[in-house]
Amino acid sequence: MTISNYEITRDRTELRFLEYDQQKMIDRFQLQHDEQYLYISFVGRDYRIHRATGRTEWSEDGFAHATHAGFNEVLSICDVLCDSREGCRLSGRFTKINNLKGTVRSSGLGEELYGNYAKYFDGKTPELRKACEELGGERQTIGDVSYLLHPFPFLPLVLQFWESDEEFPASLKFMWDENTLDFLHYETTYYVVGHVLERLKALVS
Repeated sequence: MTISNYEITRDRTELRFLEYDQQKMIDRFQLQHDEQYLYISFVGRDYRIHRATGRTEWSEDGFAHATHAGFNEVLSICDVLCDSREGCRLSGRFTKINNLKGTVRSSGLGEELYGNYAKYFDGKTPELRKACEELGGERQTIGDVSYLLHPFPFLPLVLQFWESDEEFPASLKFMWDENTLDFLHYETTYYVVGHVLERLKALVS
């Protein structure tokens, strides 16, 4: 069986988790834990990280059954737990990804990456609203569909979606708290959004 580069990177990241002080993670984010696992919520699902191996799993039935997490999930969770800054705090102000504190303002990758998802959700606003609400989203006012989501309980994200019209194609963007980079690296925001979008797409389909 061939192992993909994504799986190799995921597995290496799980091993890297073991190099960090787990008690600091527990204290910083008030994580539930026991002798075997740390527990954390990510994009509406419960996850656990094995404290001796780093293996990260999710479950929707209280871990009666568990599934090995994928690349986006593991890298997002590990980055937050291992590399968040001491004393990380939200600002309460939201901005585009390329305007976060600690970034060099530029056009960057921006929202162009989300064009295919915008096309997929076009014409499905009721379904997208329902999907956002299934993930615990709180309705906002800007856009045809707009929700405050919490990929992590302590880290918010605002989704804004506009349907296409005669002049413009469907548009999708995300707004982050200005202090997001105190919690995770810039690159990791794309892993988080990637997983949010895949979860929403699965709920809409």
